[in-house]
Amino acid sequence: MKIKIIGGGLAGSEAAYQLAKRGYEVLLYEMRPQKMTPAHQTDKLGELVCSNSLKSASLENACGILKAEMQEFDSLIMEAALKNSVPAGASLAVDREGFSLYITTKIKNMPNIKIINEEVSKIDPNDYTIIATGPLTSDTLANNIKELFGLDDFYFYDAQAPIIYADSIDYNKAYFKSRYDKGTADYLNCPLTKEEFDLFYNELINASMVETPDFEIKVFEACMPIEVMAQRGPKTLTFGPMKPVGLKTPTGFSPYAVVQLRQDDVSKTMYNMVGFQTHLKFGEQKRVFSLIPGLENVRFAKYGRIHKNTYINAPKILNNTLQTKKYKNIFFAGQISGVEGYVESFATGLVAALNLDLLILNKELLTFPNETIIGSLLNYISSPQENFQPMNANFGIVTPLENVSKKERKKEYGIRALNMIKEVKDLYERRRSN
Repeated sequence: MKIKIIGGGLAGSEAAYQLAKRGYEVLLYEMRPQKMTPAHQTDKLGELVCSNSLKSASLENACGILKAEMQEFDSLIMEAALKNSVPAGASLAVDREGFSLYITTKIKNMPNIKIINEEVSKIDPNDYTIIATGPLTSDTLANNIKELFGLDDFYFYDAQAPIIYADSIDYNKAYFKSRYDKGTADYLNCPLTKEEFDLFYNELINASMVETPDFEIKVFEACMPIEVMAQRGPKTLTFGPMKPVGLKTPTGFSPYAVVQLRQDDVSKTMYNMVGFQTHLKFGEQKRVFSLIPGLENVRFAKYGRIHKNTYINAPKILNNTLQTKKYKNIFFAGQISGVEGYVESFATGLVAALNLDLLILNKELLTFPNETIIGSLLNYISSPQENFQPMNANFGIVTPLENVSKKERKKEYGIRALNMIKEVKDLYERRRSN
């Protein structure tokens, strides 16, 4: 039995792994390096094109719980992340090179996965297929998907934060600290006085940006470039990515604003500018970001960039199993399905694989309960709504807890979700074996 998986990102790699270990012959299509995207740098599977953070690892955080849910199903991406983690406080961040190499090696060593490096331009509804082409779906395939499902344009613009070289940072000004001294001091902080912030802010809002057609119309709030965010007012920064609260300097000084840097590789040679996704011109990034204390002589390993992201109008197309309503053999997974975030993406790859497995076995597909984080995401993206935009893991879409104190609520969300995900796993195994 052959299964086509289109896209070798996080979702596609996870789906390929899950199906291959269940004995299926998997044809994994990845157009790189034959055809590159505006954001990818390598030909490896599971390449992270934006941040190297998979967000919180806490079981009192929705994304942290989602990670634990995926571990219950032996997630390849979680395995790769944990084996290639770098210090990031309460978050799970990875050495991006080691992470993608681990995934690529694992997939290549599975004998029943064939990697085909070519662009897919057309989907055959008769083939068992998972479309996991992500936010950087080629125009040719995007047009075929629109034609198959009767869609209008489906995209928004996304921005990446710069990555800078560690040896270009002035450590006499930057300091390691965790907010309120909670956990280990894994973030490097660049403090600004009111005068320094005002200078930086004025230069930022007047800097030259890369021209992007209809950017203002198609921008996605969760991916807001820092210069666009700044146009809403200086407090948008000081209450957002440059929030100084809990980050006093070693001398006891309370900064007016702080820029945080997160380790990007195991050897500590590069740092990511947290929350500084941007579409400023490269020269302007160098000029404006050099105004930040500690970054006067900054050198960039990778400048921030902007690129078009693709996603479908999921409520019109998908069931909450990730199977399409129109074609039973076609499933969507990853960011193209309408979820936002790394963990959310590979989680849908795992779910699509489990349900395609059950479909082939002629079994009832799995519906994850809304008390789980993955279930709440799947229910959200498949529920009718106006002006649909991608969604990430959060407690706001989960079935509320009743008669639980606010103090205990987050902890109880995690306990309930992990108890229920074990039940879902048992149900899947029973359906598969009966």
